[in-house]
Amino acid sequence: MATSNASIDIKAGRLSPDQYSKNFEDIHAPLTRHEAIVEADRCYFCYDAPCMTACPTSIDIPMFIREIATGNPNGSAKTIFEQNIMGGMCARVCPTETLCEEVCVRETAEGKPVKIGLLQRYATDHYMADIGSQPFERAASTGKKIAIVGAGPAGLSCAHRSAMHGHDVTVFEAREKAGGLNEFGIAAYKSTDDFAAAEVDFITSIGGIEIKYGTALGKDVLLEDLIETYDAVFIGAGLPYVNDLSIDGDDADNCIDAVKYIAELRQSDDLSKLPVGRDVVVIGGGMTAIDIATQIKLLGAENVTICYRRSADAMGASAYEQEVAQTNGVTIRHWLQPKALHVDGNMVNAIELEYTSGTNGSLSGTGETITLKADQVFKAIGQTPDDTPFTKTGIELVKGRIGVDENRKTSHAKVWAGGDCVAGGEDLTVASVEDGKIAAEHIHKTLMG
Repeated sequence: MATSNASIDIKAGRLSPDQYSKNFEDIHAPLTRHEAIVEADRCYFCYDAPCMTACPTSIDIPMFIREIATGNPNGSAKTIFEQNIMGGMCARVCPTETLCEEVCVRETAEGKPVKIGLLQRYATDHYMADIGSQPFERAASTGKKIAIVGAGPAGLSCAHRSAMHGHDVTVFEAREKAGGLNEFGIAAYKSTDDFAAAEVDFITSIGGIEIKYGTALGKDVLLEDLIETYDAVFIGAGLPYVNDLSIDGDDADNCIDAVKYIAELRQSDDLSKLPVGRDVVVIGGGMTAIDIATQIKLLGAENVTICYRRSADAMGASAYEQEVAQTNGVTIRHWLQPKALHVDGNMVNAIELEYTSGTNGSLSGTGETITLKADQVFKAIGQTPDDTPFTKTGIELVKGRIGVDENRKTSHAKVWAGGDCVAGGEDLTVASVEDGKIAAEHIHKTLMG
């Protein structure tokens, strides 16, 4: 469907340097010492601790809050790190509003939960600034070698816990930098001051962990070779591909992979060089859709619209995250699915969307359409796995993802897996950290008999 592209408005440098700095400063100001102690005093230190049950890594939340209240933030951080070595990043990116804080007794009684996420950040940031060094010592060497695929949250968590047990760990990372989605995939205003890289250094400082960068599974290293060479293998490779819109024109130059754009934004040392449209449409309803839409608005786009095919309640992004986008000027429209892209040459200048309706979980188009002007269209409709590296190993796959048991063990005797690449995996940093920790403990138990 061709129309003129003369009106497409994409350019860099829409804002002043001061505006970029202000727009991408930390979304939540960290608590001061006084604020942290006052907030910690609001905790009831519940005996049954529903907040602890809601935490995927089972952090002893009442304990770490009590330690803050008694003026011991470093002790509080150690309590956190014992269960979650990436407690600093999780404090920044966890959807606490749908996890620990949602079940807080004060939330139930007053609609105002204890600020568990900010308290966790206060403790972990204090420790990393005050102590800096690793709070755990590495056990004596076991002589066992573990290969880990992917230096994201699952891989780093598994690497750290395995190194703690005295195993020698080699991490194979396809990119030139570690951290996975923490480094490349989350909104820049959630993790400022290069925190993701600092956390990687903090984790690996325990020793016994080597990271080999620029080494992709299936290309630079084969899984069958790792199985042959190492005593155990953990796969935390994430999801490498983004779903297309499956309509003509979704390969146009300005119909963009949202994950790739966010990665470029996160690694940019000059936000004024990023191309930004005046009118932008984002297709999707998860965290990636929210993150790209909010950031493209903060980069100077005039009109940003998220279009999602179902209701607000069905969106993968929490109500809080939706509110963050809307507060920053993003429009969220529901019951709309892409029908056609208006393309001239290799540039989209508008998108036609069809209204949808849902009955008993079944979605259908109504036949009624609208057309929105679009200088850029961002695809944020989910990521997909790459199952080709596993075809020769006999690892059981479920719809392209790796099947694992409760110990994160695959069908292969020497292979474990965790994070987004496993069947049933949750798209949460904290869940990936827990996967890596559980796998490391079971690997250790298996290797040591």
